[in-house]
Amino acid sequence: MKAVRFHEHGDSGVLRYEDAEQPVPAAGEARVRVAATSFNPVDGGIRGGYLQGPFPVTLPHVPGIEVSGTVDAIGEGVSNVAVGDAVVGFLSMTADGASAEYVVTPAEFLAPAPTSIPLADAAALPMVGLTAYQALFDDAGLQAGQRVLINGAGGAVGGYAVQLAKHAGAYVIATASPRSEGRVRSAGADEVIDHTTTAVADAVIEPVDVLLNLARIDADALVALATLVRSGGVVLNSVPMIPTPADEARGVRGVGIFVRSDADQLSRLVGLVDRGELRVDVAQRVPLAELPAVHAKDDAGEPSGRVVVVVVEHQN
Repeated sequence: MKAVRFHEHGDSGVLRYEDAEQPVPAAGEARVRVAATSFNPVDGGIRGGYLQGPFPVTLPHVPGIEVSGTVDAIGEGVSNVAVGDAVVGFLSMTADGASAEYVVTPAEFLAPAPTSIPLADAAALPMVGLTAYQALFDDAGLQAGQRVLINGAGGAVGGYAVQLAKHAGAYVIATASPRSEGRVRSAGADEVIDHTTTAVADAVIEPVDVLLNLARIDADALVALATLVRSGGVVLNSVPMIPTPADEARGVRGVGIFVRSDADQLSRLVGLVDRGELRVDVAQRVPLAELPAVHAKDDAGEPSGRVVVVVVEHQN
C-alpha cells in the first residue's frame, strides 16, 4: 500500500510518500480502507520530535490521528463494526495513523460515519470535535443559560466549540481575527471580539461561567482572562506550554484539556451532523502525496485552515 511515513524525526523533509506493508488486524482490531485523514498541529509536533515524551512513536511512523473510511477486515472478537461499514475514528496518538491506504485500529475507537456529508470530509470531525465536546461538557459541565468565552474561536476546535455551546443554550462570546470573524459568527457566536485590535479582558463586560482558551497566548494573558470568570466557574486551557490558572478562594477551577477517543461521544457528534445541527468545515482537500507540503506550510506558520488529506475517493 501507499503511505506517508517518516523514518527519523525532523522537519517536513523527513516525510516520504512510499510503499509500506499492509497492516493485518489482530484480535479486537479493525482494518479501515482510508477515505481520508486530516492534518493536526500535533502531527507536526510528533514528526518533529517535540512530543516524544507524551507521544513516543516507533519509527518508521505513519502520521494521521483522524480517519474516515470503510471497514475492510476485522479481527477476532470484533462485534461493533462489520466489513463494509463506513466509519470515523480518533486513533491512537502513538500507533501508525491514517496517512495511508489502510490503517488498523482498535475497533472500539470507531463510530458510524455521517451520511449527510462526503465520507472524506468526515475526517475533519473526530479529534477536534471530541476536544470541544469533552472540554465543554465533561470538564466544564456547561449548562443552558451560562456564558462562555471561547478564546481562539477561529481554529478548528473553536469552530466546533462555538456550535456545541450555542446548541446547548449557552451565550457565546468568541475571539477571532478579521479573517475568521464571518465563519465564527455563522457558527452561532453571540459576540465576536477582534483580538487583533481589542484587549479581550476589557471587551467582556459581564463575568463568564466558562473560559475556554484555545489560543497560543502567554501565561500572563491567560491569567488576565481568568479574572473574567465568575466565582464557581471554570478555566479550560488547551495550550500545554502554559499553566492553567485557578482561584481556590473564588472556587474557580483550572482544567488542562486532554482529549481521549470515545466512540459513543463521537456517535453523538455524528448525529448532530446528520441532523444539520453541527457543521463540518473543510478549508482544503489535498491528495495523500501532498501531505509533506501541508506539514511544510504549518512549519512556516502559514495558516491553512482545516485540511483533509484524501486517500481514496468514496461516495456515501
